Amino acid sequence: MAATPQKPAAATPRRKVSRHRGEGQWAAGHHTPLNGNEQFKKDDDGLNVRTRIETIYSKRGFDSIDPNDLRGRMRWWGLYTQRKPGIDGGKTAILEPEELDDKYFMLRVRIDGGRLTTEQLRVIGEISQEFARGTADITDRQNIQLHWIRIEDVPEIWNRLEAVGLSTTEACGDCPRVVIGSPVAGIAEDEIIDGTWAIDEIHERYIGSKEFSNLPRKFKTAISGSPLLDVVHEINDIAFVGVEHPEHGPGFDLWVGGGLSTNPKLGVRLGAWVPLAEVPEVWAGVVGIFRDWGYRRLRTRARLKFLVADWGPEKFRQVLEDDYLKRKLVDGPAPAEPSGRWRDHVGVHRQQDGRYYVGFAPRVGRVDGATLTKIAEVAEAHGSGRVRTTVEQKMIILDVEEAQVEPLVEALDALDLTAKPSPFRRGTMACTGIEFCKLAIVETKQRGSQLIDELERRIPDFDEPLTININGCPNACARIQVADIGLKGQLVVNDRGEQVEGYQVHLGGALGLEAGFGRKVRGLKVTSEELPDYVERVLKRFQEERENGERFATWAARASEEALS
Repeated sequence: MAATPQKPAAATPRRKVSRHRGEGQWAAGHHTPLNGNEQFKKDDDGLNVRTRIETIYSKRGFDSIDPNDLRGRMRWWGLYTQRKPGIDGGKTAILEPEELDDKYFMLRVRIDGGRLTTEQLRVIGEISQEFARGTADITDRQNIQLHWIRIEDVPEIWNRLEAVGLSTTEACGDCPRVVIGSPVAGIAEDEIIDGTWAIDEIHERYIGSKEFSNLPRKFKTAISGSPLLDVVHEINDIAFVGVEHPEHGPGFDLWVGGGLSTNPKLGVRLGAWVPLAEVPEVWAGVVGIFRDWGYRRLRTRARLKFLVADWGPEKFRQVLEDDYLKRKLVDGPAPAEPSGRWRDHVGVHRQQDGRYYVGFAPRVGRVDGATLTKIAEVAEAHGSGRVRTTVEQKMIILDVEEAQVEPLVEALDALDLTAKPSPFRRGTMACTGIEFCKLAIVETKQRGSQLIDELERRIPDFDEPLTININGCPNACARIQVADIGLKGQLVVNDRGEQVEGYQVHLGGALGLEAGFGRKVRGLKVTSEELPDYVERVLKRFQEERENGERFATWAARASEEALS
């Protein structure tokens, strides 16, 4: 009798084995590009695109640009395509890059340490008027950005900038970007140490060098010896903060791993004291760690802050000392608390040499080419021809004789560049926004300017230091998480059921004294139309409920959700 066929036994499901490719760290042997950005950087260094811009693209026009150059390598020379006009914020995350691209560029002029001569400022102003439809924005990293730039004009713009000692080299891209510094380095009476030499050395040795032109992501540096802690050191990849060592004298406390965007982290101290002469070497060691050990697999984890968070400060310092510096660093003290409530240097201040510097406040960093040339003229008439930009989107004129202070202040007032701003004019900052930025969802610059006017009219007696930071998207270019009132642009539904521009609100963020991220009240979003009413309401509640001498951030941390709504 034939055997009855047996039903085959069910096969044991095979466990899917996934080969972990690591985090894309070069030092661990992971050199295979794991995303498109790493591939185009491997194919050709970003610095090499300049030759193609000068010899091909500027002659054949926008349509001749290779896509990997257009949306990748051109950033190494300060060029981003700007947003095509008329595309609303709801389409930002839906459209393909080529649908968002206009055939014009934003161009970022790199200004290390915020230092400019009036000749340089005048040249930027002239370029703005001739090639950028008069546009100019002072950024919160001391740069100046121009818009409406045609690729055909870029070589001539470079020629004019470089003729006066300026450049756009590595102003963007996965490389060491502008080194921000105290705008009153070597000038302020209360300075602990002048970091200017270190900024210049880093620029001379490493900027434009292929040693560090292919990093996992952007790398941000801050160096300041000011007791005001005036370079937002807590949110940079590396920061050197002026301190007085009890045995070795003035030097810098070393911080690493700060950054905001959608996953904010404050920098951490390594507990190391660095003398001025060693700052460039230590800087290069930290950048080298980032280049070799930074996470290149996922762009969302590619900033140094993620490596520092995983390693911790002790391991990071050990690797820096053992593998990169080949020596131990000196232990040192932490910085003292900031010596002032404002860190922007606005107003009239005495210099070391007995003269004065005068800081003034453009509206949310927005100026124009004609105004820049007028600032240069005013500075030459009343100062010595030196000006500075700050990390708060402000400017400073240096070397003003006492007899020239009041005439200078009056001249600035005539340009609507007040040296005696209200807290709202002084403390409101805004990113580029939907007008030009392809990542933005809402308008920012005009909204910020209108908000200043409304608050000055509605609460004229408000006299507390206050920061209001307005961002057009979640990426935090305007530092929303560390503002007293941070406004993150997004689309919201109004009381008529319509989808409109608005903001998620962060309250009580701070840097310096009690640094920390702002509080988000559940469900708290405001439309752009409602914004002045909302801010007025919250600030009046603060005035009513605050304790003697209490800062807004401290009040916001303890206030009820009802008071903040």
